[in-house]
Amino acid sequence: MHHSPTRRPPAPPVAETPRAPEPPPAPVATGRRFGLPTATALVTGNIIGGGIFLLPASVAPYGTVSLLAFAVLTVGAVALALVFGKLARRDPRTGGPYVYAREAFGDFAGFLSAWSYWTMTWVSNAALAVAVVGYAHVLFPGRSGGATDLTLALLALWLPTLANLAGTRWVGAVQLVSAVLKFLPLLFIAVAGLFFFDADNLGPFTDGGGSALGGMSAAAAILLYSYVGVESAAMSAGEVRDPERNVGRATVLGTLAAAVVYLLGTLAVFGTVAHEDLVSSAAPFSDAVDAMFGGDWGGTLIAAAAVVSILGALNGWTLMSAQAPYAAARDGLFPAVFAVKRRGVPTAGVIVGTVLASLLTLVNHTSSSGRVFETLVLITTFSATVPYLLASGAQLYFLLSGESDRVRTGRFALDTALAVTGFGFSFWLVAGAGYAAVYQGVLFLFAGVIVYAWMAARTRRQALTSSIT
Repeated sequence: MHHSPTRRPPAPPVAETPRAPEPPPAPVATGRRFGLPTATALVTGNIIGGGIFLLPASVAPYGTVSLLAFAVLTVGAVALALVFGKLARRDPRTGGPYVYAREAFGDFAGFLSAWSYWTMTWVSNAALAVAVVGYAHVLFPGRSGGATDLTLALLALWLPTLANLAGTRWVGAVQLVSAVLKFLPLLFIAVAGLFFFDADNLGPFTDGGGSALGGMSAAAAILLYSYVGVESAAMSAGEVRDPERNVGRATVLGTLAAAVVYLLGTLAVFGTVAHEDLVSSAAPFSDAVDAMFGGDWGGTLIAAAAVVSILGALNGWTLMSAQAPYAAARDGLFPAVFAVKRRGVPTAGVIVGTVLASLLTLVNHTSSSGRVFETLVLITTFSATVPYLLASGAQLYFLLSGESDRVRTGRFALDTALAVTGFGFSFWLVAGAGYAAVYQGVLFLFAGVIVYAWMAARTRRQALTSSIT
């Protein structure tokens, strides 16, 4: 069993005040399973999941302003990637945003970050399972609906879980293979689309009569789902070799690689599929290839690649669903069972996350709503912004509190600008998520308060008992 670097013992909850600076634990050099290529594949594989294969159709109703939103979003995503890289250099422990928020703002802020991130991961996995079913319809027409769809979605959730339970070496191997496989079809469409691009397919700049700013904010809230995962290397820093260097590099390289194929691939879909067809498409990248070359062979090939990509993303996100509760459990803020690792994987977190995603998939399967994927995406978006906001705020706190020995000197202005950009970017996305997403996301977030109250009271009681004896 391999643990992250030495950590602080749990402290009894007290009034929440910023923590005094303390040096991060010394990293452990042995037992780490992810080198730079694997860590980069983890970031890229988690970013490029099933979302990109469905998102062009999801944002098409807002018009081509969504392309501008994607470009702005990319700038924000890269800023966040740089912020996470700097924070990981400062404190290279497993847990990423949770670790930074807890050290800067105390136990409760750290708990909210971990709880929200945990919610985001298993809700995201349920959304990915919906995406698998959509592309399975392209591969096997006429064999969909009812129990078949539910079975496919549950298999998509549990097969990656089995790979995770086999250990992080299996997780890393699957990520490397799937990251390569998912790049090929996206790059193919991006390049080929340049030769088939037709501006008449783009449709109106804004659709539905809304303002450009409103449409861009709404589209960006959905598109954020495509960049969720920039923190993946930081979340698993305890498994990365030389994390002070490799976490930041993997985060930036993985995000930039995803950004290139995202922007070019989405532009190609918008330019090859007629707008009125794209709005109602269930598999936009497949439709793009069919429009380029005719027939349905290309669409079938892309659908197969999409299924592989989604399963690879589920492999990585299943691990992510266990990392936040693992980090919080080490500090007594989650039940202790979540802190138990086997073969480098927090097994309880993996299993519980998959069970919750399966239950959500079952509920959505029985729902009459026709826009399940978009609903899950928006809940995921809001849940992701909570740890992103807290992490960006933590970086600002570290910079402004004068910890010159723990912040790289000579780059104060740049680091501050990046942190402000990351915070403002995440805040804007909360505003653009819409009332329904914020409402549902807040319900998920505040449900965790009772868990914190239970764990904090338990820790306090143990501390009082120890002081008496």
